[in-house]
Amino acid sequence: MSTDAKKTLVLGLGNVIMGDEGVGVHVVRALEKHPLPANVETLDGGTGGFVLLEPLQNAGHIILIDATNDGNPPGTVTRTTPRFSADYPPTLTAHDIGVKDLLDAFYMQCGEREVVLYAITIDPRQPISMDLSPALAKAAEDAVRRILEELNAPSA
Repeated sequence: MSTDAKKTLVLGLGNVIMGDEGVGVHVVRALEKHPLPANVETLDGGTGGFVLLEPLQNAGHIILIDATNDGNPPGTVTRTTPRFSADYPPTLTAHDIGVKDLLDAFYMQCGEREVVLYAITIDPRQPISMDLSPALAKAAEDAVRRILEELNAPSA
């Protein structure tokens, strides 16, 4: 396992047939339509799983995008830099394994890495749909804009 400290992995999680729960995947797919810096890799992580551990291990900087049910109004985009998996807001259970489980395994194997989470609040009571609700479509656009700004910011 080799880590490229300069590589940034942008990982979107979610189940796209569950409507707003798939917002992380929708954001990554939208990001792929923009020119990205050469050191950035995007990944549609779908519903997760330990298969995502290797791409996480190979990056020096990680940006995760996932739906959350954190009590904020639906469409709220929150950027956090949690140090431990316990610092992550509640995510939804439509994933094969929880983001926290994946990150616990990642932190145990790899130690600390720079991890940023864009958590997008959804209302988990929604019909099955391949599309985002209007509020979440707007939130996804906001997340894309913010992530692009972050990826294109000059290094300090």
